[in-house]
This record gives sequence, C-alpha cells and structure tokens, in this order.
Amino acid sequence: MSNFIWVTAEKEMLHHYPDAPRAVSFLRHEHRHNFKFKVYIEVFHNDRDIEFILFQRFIKGIIFNMDKNAKNRSCEMMANHIYSFIVEKYPNRKIVIEASEDGENGVVMDYS
Repeated sequence: MSNFIWVTAEKEMLHHYPDAPRAVSFLRHEHRHNFKFKVYIEVFHNDRDIEFILFQRFIKGIIFNMDKNAKNRSCEMMANHIYSFIVEKYPNRKIVIEASEDGENGVVMDYS
C-alpha cells in the first residue's frame, strides 16, 4: 500500500498546437487556458512527512516560474517539467501529476 498527499495549483497561460489536426486547426493559433495541476506525492508516515502548505508553496513556485506563454507545451510536457523539480527535492517517492486545460481535458502522469 502507498500513501499520498496531494496539492493543487493553477496558472493562466497561452499556448498553441502547431501540428493540430485539420478538424481542430484553430488550436494552431495561440489561445488561453487556465492550466490546473494536482500533484500527488508519496509519504512514508502519517505525521506530516511532507507538510501540505509547504509542498503547495513549492509546487506553486515551480508553476509561477513557468513562462506565461507555454508556447507549444502540452499538458504532458508541463507535468514532466514539474516532475523534474519534485524528484530533485523529494527523491525515491511515487509521484502522480494531473494537468488539465481549464479542468475540462487533461492527463494523469504516474511516475511511480
């Protein structure tokens, strides 16, 4: 059994999908989303192994420092970017990251 805590964060950014299929060619143009993230990290005991607020501040710092223009980054690419910082600070833990466009469409990346 694994135990996780989770935190959320979000950021308004612009991005585009240069190779979008013809049926959704409008995505080739820069457009706005409120990208939402939910980050789960494994904890090893039940007494604040990782404190919620401190972990959330850490995640918000990563997201805040992401360029306001996400360029052509997908939700998967953004999750990988966030993961690269988490694993450096918190090695050897299972991590799951949800990333979505406006909470409507998204991805779940399991780094277990």
